[in-house]
Amino acid sequence: MAPEKNKVELLSPAKNAAIGIEAIRHGADAVYIGGPAFGARSAAGNSLEDIERLCSFAHRFRARILLTLNTILRDEEIEPARDLAWKAWEAGVDALIIQDMGLLKTDLPPIQLHASTQCDIRTPEKAKFLEDSGFSQIVPARELTLPEIRAIADVLDRARIECFVHGALCVSYSGLCYASEALKHRSANRGACAQICRLPYRAELPDGTVLEEHRYLLSLKDNDQAPNLGELLDAGVRSFKIEGRLKDMDYVKNITAWYRKALDRELERRHELAHESMGEVRFSFEPNPAKTFSRGSTDYFLHGRHPGIASLDTPKSAGEPVGTVIRTTQRSILVRASAPLHNGDGLTYFSHSDLRGLLVNRAERINGSRWEAFTRESPSRTEGLVPGTPLSRNRDQEWEKTLEGKTAERRVPVTIEALEEPGKLELRMIDPEGTAAQLTLALRGDPAKNPEKATSQLRTALLKLGDTDYEARDVRIHAPEPLFIPISVLNQARRELVSKMERACEKSFVRWTRSPSRLVPFPAKSLDYRGNVFNSLAKSFYEERGCEVTEPAFEAGEKTGEVELMRCRHCIRYTLGLCPKEAAKRGEKVKPLPITLVSGPIRLTARFHCGPCEMSVWGTRQKA
Repeated sequence: MAPEKNKVELLSPAKNAAIGIEAIRHGADAVYIGGPAFGARSAAGNSLEDIERLCSFAHRFRARILLTLNTILRDEEIEPARDLAWKAWEAGVDALIIQDMGLLKTDLPPIQLHASTQCDIRTPEKAKFLEDSGFSQIVPARELTLPEIRAIADVLDRARIECFVHGALCVSYSGLCYASEALKHRSANRGACAQICRLPYRAELPDGTVLEEHRYLLSLKDNDQAPNLGELLDAGVRSFKIEGRLKDMDYVKNITAWYRKALDRELERRHELAHESMGEVRFSFEPNPAKTFSRGSTDYFLHGRHPGIASLDTPKSAGEPVGTVIRTTQRSILVRASAPLHNGDGLTYFSHSDLRGLLVNRAERINGSRWEAFTRESPSRTEGLVPGTPLSRNRDQEWEKTLEGKTAERRVPVTIEALEEPGKLELRMIDPEGTAAQLTLALRGDPAKNPEKATSQLRTALLKLGDTDYEARDVRIHAPEPLFIPISVLNQARRELVSKMERACEKSFVRWTRSPSRLVPFPAKSLDYRGNVFNSLAKSFYEERGCEVTEPAFEAGEKTGEVELMRCRHCIRYTLGLCPKEAAKRGEKVKPLPITLVSGPIRLTARFHCGPCEMSVWGTRQKA
C-alpha cells in the first residue's frame, strides 16, 4: 500500500514519544521522530520501546510514524543502520526518511522509503530518479518556487511531494552545508550542526571597505507558508511538514493545531482531497504561532526572490511587540503596554544592535495601559533601557499556562446500531472507514414496563464513550418491543464493544509498503564531495547507475585548501542592496565582487553566481 495522492498529510516533528502523542492529538496525520541513532539530530534520539508506544497510539487514528534515518554513514555503520531499520519495522514504524543511498544496497525490510531534504532535490530529474529508485515521498529543497515544485509534481507517477511549511530555515541547500564540519568538526550531514549560519559577521569588500559590522548575514527568518497552503496544494504538494525535532511540547501543540485548522479550511473547499488519518480534533485554546519561538516570518522563495528573508539583527526570538518604556527605576520598568503583562513574562529589547532580555518577577497594572514590571535585574542600570525603547515579549507566561495539561482531544466519529430481539441485544459499532465490531448479549427477555424510558436509557448508555478514542455521532435503535436491561449490564456491554472495536481497528490497519524500484541512470555523470558519498555501498549504488564518484564525502577529511562550504539561493548582495541585476535596472553598474565574512577567528568568503542567481560560501577546514 502506498500513500494516496488524494490524501493530504500534516506532518509534525517529535523530540520524544510524549510530544509525538500530543502532535497526533492536536491533528497531525503523521509524526517524524529520531530513533536511537543515525537521525540527523544527535540530541533527539529515542528508544525503540518509546517508538513502538508512539506507533501504537498513532495507528489508532490511522496516523503514521516516520523514522529519521537520514545521516550519511561510514562503512562500519551500514550494518547497524540496516539492523535499526528492521527493528523499526518490527516496532510498527511506517516509513524511513533516508539520505544515504548505501542503505538501498542492503536487505531492508519492506518498509516505505522517503527521500530526505538532505538529498538535495532541486530538479524534476533528481525527483524522478528517486521515485524510480523506490522512494514514495520526496522532500524538495526548501528554496524552490511554486513553478519549480509543480514541475517536480508533473513528472512523478506515484511518489508524493512533501514540503516544509513552518520553522527554521538553513541558509544553504540542505545536504550541501559543510561549514560546521570544516570549522567545528561537527557534521550537519551526521546530525551535529554547530549553526555557523547563526553567528554575527563583519562584511568586507576586497579593498577593505566594511559593508556591515556585527550583522547576522547568514541567518534567515523562519519559514511560514500558512498563507500559501492553497497554492501549494494546487502545485501538487500532499504532505505539509513542520520543522522542529528539537522543539518543546508547547511549540508542537501550538503549531500543529494552527496548521490543522488552516489545512482543514482548505480541505473543506476541495472535495477531491481527503485527510490522511481519522479523527476529529477539538482544541481548548486558540493556536497562535506568534506565541512560540520565531525569528520573524518569510515565505522564502516560494513566490520568487524578494528582500526581507534574512534575520539580520538577531538569530534569536525577539517575540511580539508589547509596549514601550516610560521610565525605569532600580527595581522596575514603567511600561505603556499594548497587552496585559504577567508574572514570569520574558521581555526583550535591542541595545546597540544586540537583543537583550529581562525576566518579569511581578507585573502590576497602574492604570489603563500603564504597567509596572518588577525584574530581578536593575533596570535603571541596564544599558539601552531608556524612555521610548520598544519592548517585545518572547515568553508569555499566561499563554504557556494555557498549553499545560490537556489542550486537545481527538475522537473518531462512529455509528452505533442496536437491535433488540426476544432474549438478546445485538450491538454494532462502525467507523468512517467501514471497520466494525459486533457484540451479542443474551438477556432474560423481560419487557420494559416503560418502553420509552428503556429506549432512552439504552441510547444514553451507548452515547457515553467517555475518554475512549470514539464519539458516537449516530445511535440507531431498532426495538419493536423494548426490553428491561439494567444500567450495569448496558455499561459493561458498551465497554466490551469499545474493546472489540479497538482490536478490530488494530487488525484492519494496513501498513504502507515499499514502492517498486528499477535501475535507471543517475541524472549526473559524476559526483564530487558534494554527493555526500561516505561508504562503499553508496559509491557502488551510483556507479551502477552510470555516475562516477570522483571524491568521497567532505566528512572523509580528504578535501583540503579553500573549498565551497555552502551553496545558497539566499544572496548577501541582494539583501544589502548590492545586486548587479537590480543595480542595472536602476541604471547603475555594480560588480559582483566577493565579500569576506569575519566572525572572531572564522573567516569565510562569499562568492556570487549571477547566472543561476546563487551564492557560495568558501572557507578552509580548521585543524582539530
